[in-house]
Amino acid sequence: MPKTSPAPTLSTLAGHAEGVTEDEFRAAMSRLASGVVLVTAHEPQPDPEGPRGEDVGMTATSFMSVSLDPPLVMVSLREGSRMDDLLAEQPLWAVALLSGNQRQIAGRFAMKGRVSDRLLFADLPYDRGEVSGAPLVAGALATLECRTEQRVAAGDHTLVIGRVLTAAVPGGDGGPLAYFRGRYRQLG
Repeated sequence: MPKTSPAPTLSTLAGHAEGVTEDEFRAAMSRLASGVVLVTAHEPQPDPEGPRGEDVGMTATSFMSVSLDPPLVMVSLREGSRMDDLLAEQPLWAVALLSGNQRQIAGRFAMKGRVSDRLLFADLPYDRGEVSGAPLVAGALATLECRTEQRVAAGDHTLVIGRVLTAAVPGGDGGPLAYFRGRYRQLG
């Protein structure tokens, strides 16, 4: 009879109580290729006499289609991030599915500790969404304007489910920008 090792128990596993460490989980999930999107929203002017509203953007790799009828998508936002806080107040937002040649845009909006999104949008060509008022980045493979339908707390993230209000395929050529093993990759 072949000799087998006993199944690991909670007392023999390192890391979280469930048995997987953050590093192990991160390494495993880095093997899952995902598309890269730019999530944008327009923060309205808080006070008519005060400073004008500001455009906000963030790169996301946890984005997916949820439903065809009604058309729903989902993005995962780090709890307490600027975008999470904004979308808790502002229900309208947009998504640009980035093309392979938009790696620089993805990197720009993924920077930690940046001072102002206004500077990030300064030299970036975009149209303003008619429904959301959010920036729709030029050259994207597709753009969506969404309205938040549901927010779900999930660990250290918030899952934001949005109803797609507009969808456009503006003619961005080439393949998608992908994220795999901790790096942006160009496909096709």
